[in-house]
Amino acid sequence: MKREVDEEDRRAINALLATAASADGHRALSDHAWLDLVDGGRPGFAALVAYERGHAHPVAYAQLSRADSANNWSIDLVIHPHHRYDSEEIGRTLLQRAVDVLAAEGGGHVHFWVSHPSAAHDRLAAAVGLHKGRDLLQMRVTLPLDQRTDVSTRAFVVDHDEGAWIDVNNRAFDWHPEQGGWTLATLARREKEPWFDPAGFLLHEREGRLAAFCWTKLHPAGTHDPAMGEIYVIAVNPDFQGLGLGRALTVAGLASIAERGVATGMLYVDATNDGAVALYTKLGFTVDHINRAYAADIAPALAIAPA
Repeated sequence: MKREVDEEDRRAINALLATAASADGHRALSDHAWLDLVDGGRPGFAALVAYERGHAHPVAYAQLSRADSANNWSIDLVIHPHHRYDSEEIGRTLLQRAVDVLAAEGGGHVHFWVSHPSAAHDRLAAAVGLHKGRDLLQMRVTLPLDQRTDVSTRAFVVDHDEGAWIDVNNRAFDWHPEQGGWTLATLARREKEPWFDPAGFLLHEREGRLAAFCWTKLHPAGTHDPAMGEIYVIAVNPDFQGLGLGRALTVAGLASIAERGVATGMLYVDATNDGAVALYTKLGFTVDHINRAYAADIAPALAIAPA
């Protein structure tokens, strides 16, 4: 287990992640986890790398990351495609170790996210005390849409719009364990990513205030199959609800993606959000697959007094 990842570790882990992404057709780590790894670790970060005799490369990698605020944690697990025949044993070992580290850190609420969950994932999570939590639908649509919006937008301006965006984002997502506690540092880390493009970060203003936004992200061929444009984060200022801005900003974001030469739009939506699912279905989206969070509240490890 490593609290900080040096360059040699990072090369080995990145090779594993690239192999898994090539086999699975999508990035192996969430954005939050990826940035923690790129930064080499921070408070609340732990990297667990598994090797087997006779193999120079890692056979699996687990990462524990604490959210920027509150006592919320996430676990990401990646198993080398050539070792998935033994994935339940390897995965159980790494997941249990990650849970033990979290307990030693004082415990907290944890999510373990899985793309395309199966009965094997259900068993794996249950073996370490995690239960089924949220299901996210990944929905896709062919672009360009045959629908338009007359709601005006402008591009995000770096070093100008951060404060207003953080305020609206955090109020719109005050219920969300990952999205609702962004800070200036959280946003600045995204702005440094090679995929960040202010031209695809659309803001709609009314009465001199930020009323809604749609932040898009392109996934070129090679990182996703096929190349896709994602509605990365979209929200309406709670003070401007009921004006149809969610639909309008979705349409504007998809138009922005199509204008940059990408023919598939994609987004994630909570499976229980019937209103949003209905809206996206009317726009032509269909469900591609499910991402599932397995969750639990982990108690602090009991300290043992010295004899």
